[in-house]
Amino acid sequence: MTEYTQTASLTSDPSDGRSAQPLRIVLTGGTGQVGHILRRHFAAQGSEVVTLSRGAGGAGFVAWDGEHVGKWVEVLEGAHTVINLAGRSVDCRYNERNKREIRQSRIDATRALGQAISQLERPPRVWLNMSTATIYRHAMDREMDEFTGELGGGEAAAPKAWRFSVEVAREWEETFFRAATPATRKVALRSAMVMSPDRGGVFDTLLRLVSFGLGGKMGSGQQFVSWVHERDFARAVDFLIEREGISGVVNIASPKPLRNSEFMEILRRAWGTKFGLPAARWMLEVGAMVLGTETELILKSRRVVSGCLLAEGFRFDFPDWDLAASELVRRRIGAGSVA
Repeated sequence: MTEYTQTASLTSDPSDGRSAQPLRIVLTGGTGQVGHILRRHFAAQGSEVVTLSRGAGGAGFVAWDGEHVGKWVEVLEGAHTVINLAGRSVDCRYNERNKREIRQSRIDATRALGQAISQLERPPRVWLNMSTATIYRHAMDREMDEFTGELGGGEAAAPKAWRFSVEVAREWEETFFRAATPATRKVALRSAMVMSPDRGGVFDTLLRLVSFGLGGKMGSGQQFVSWVHERDFARAVDFLIEREGISGVVNIASPKPLRNSEFMEILRRAWGTKFGLPAARWMLEVGAMVLGTETELILKSRRVVSGCLLAEGFRFDFPDWDLAASELVRRRIGAGSVA
């Protein structure tokens, strides 16, 4: 098995009639944290990056509504890769309006992309579509990979309210794989939480809790946390673009998920503090209502690993949380204060 140790230069192959120029990569809904990570990553490689967005403008951005095929389809013609990141944030209360927007923003954008690609004369070679590691069941007993992992939605140990996110993930993937795009390879990215020192992301939120003395275990602390360092996420995307034999669902997650209590302890140590107030489940429920979010984001046990990537020879730069947390904290301190 060949070990994947570095990112190759992403350039087109002149044998297919396209000039040997940097690849054109189209990101849809790419204005969030993951989109920012990928734009920065591909730009550093010299690739041409075009972002389809509802609101952002300027160079490199093209307007789309995320629902209907329109003039934006022109940027897909001859592109090498399209990566669909579109979807309303799940960091909200699951009321009927928000649930409708969460579902429709994912399903409609994926369906529109499929319709657009099916009409192209020179469709993208590969279409990567975001999914989520949340699709797996609340798992305390064993790891969930692509080969033996069990999808969630009906487990007795999980609240009924958690079924919604699994149902959306299932429909999202079904819409993606139903799209009639025979000339375009498709991969659904079941990603864990992407850890980046950028403001506004999950690592930023966790680090703020630690800095305020609130970074103790959450709930029982026994639930598993699946995560991936931003560098490994971007490298995994490169790997999937280049490996033409990989299609279907792929987990992107560190090979070493760990329990919430240990996860938070390591983060406190990386920040340089020993103490963090724990938060009981009832406290988290109250806090979630005040902050307008759901406790599923922190109480569901996601014990997800990347079976496919590891089997194909991918090696993580940051397989361990202590190494990743220390690196992220150093970069965050270098960028300025947490508060």
